[in-house]
Amino acid sequence: MKIKKISTQIKKIPLQTPFVTALRRVENVEFIRVCILLESELSGIGEAPATKAITGEDLKSIEHAINHHKKDFISKTLEEALEMLHKLSIGSSAKAALDMALISLQAQEHTQEIYEYLGAKQEEQIETDITISLNSQEEMLQDAQNTYKNGFKILKIKLGADIKHAIEITKALALSLPEAQLLIDANQAWSVEKSLQYIASIQADKIELIEQPVQAKDLKGLQQITQNSSILILADEAAFSLNDVKYIVENDIADMINIKLMKCGGITKAVEILEYAREKGVKCMLGSMLEGPSSIYAAECLAMAYKDVIKYVDLDSPHLYKKGFMV
Repeated sequence: MKIKKISTQIKKIPLQTPFVTALRRVENVEFIRVCILLESELSGIGEAPATKAITGEDLKSIEHAINHHKKDFISKTLEEALEMLHKLSIGSSAKAALDMALISLQAQEHTQEIYEYLGAKQEEQIETDITISLNSQEEMLQDAQNTYKNGFKILKIKLGADIKHAIEITKALALSLPEAQLLIDANQAWSVEKSLQYIASIQADKIELIEQPVQAKDLKGLQQITQNSSILILADEAAFSLNDVKYIVENDIADMINIKLMKCGGITKAVEILEYAREKGVKCMLGSMLEGPSSIYAAECLAMAYKDVIKYVDLDSPHLYKKGFMV
């Protein structure tokens, strides 16, 4: 069946509290929702948030990229559209939104849910971490304790450039929540020296991993940290494409990879990375930006299909939405 129409909408979901990292402060989840309609009247949904700090795309550029090329997809089959999509020179988030809508339609044509189409035998509830935003030590400690009391055992701790604050809050969290799994995310805020100082200071504490401590382009620095760390190092902003991942794995630059649909260009490309990781025995995190419900669901379907590869899931956006808000 061929594509009949492609349309876009801008959507916004307010957050319960501001989301703060070393890179940005956000009060709403804002994203483009794309709908692809087939001649059979089946429709597929894809979404992409504004990801300026990571992929260089804002809502305007994502929407423009989709609308500029949508005429090229009309009257194409799903297979033809997917092949064409991944040859286009557009942003990875715009590409991801179109890709997940096309994959959703392929699943529907096979009368399957997305998770079944990707290889999962049954739908499962996915356990995600919950992000604790960068803030004062007192506020972060309170947020973490409240989150843990609400039943979330895996906490992703956002830290900033102040290494003294990073060390102090890590120690306080490890002490007050000894049963929690703590994932540390520096969002590229540290130097190699600060990273090694942090690791030396907290290595007696129970920490699962440290995510992207240095700038994405500083692969030598990331490699140096990995080689001198007793804690697993996770590459995030340094790993967009399959080629990035291969280079990181083959050169022992990081222990783990954070895969995000918005970085790699959608489900199709995420599957390629996951298959490579499975082949090489590399464990991954399946992550996300602040995203809408459809793109989070698409990522959850991948998590169901690749349980043997994905060790951690960071798909907490729906838990951060303002309560009762629907889109």
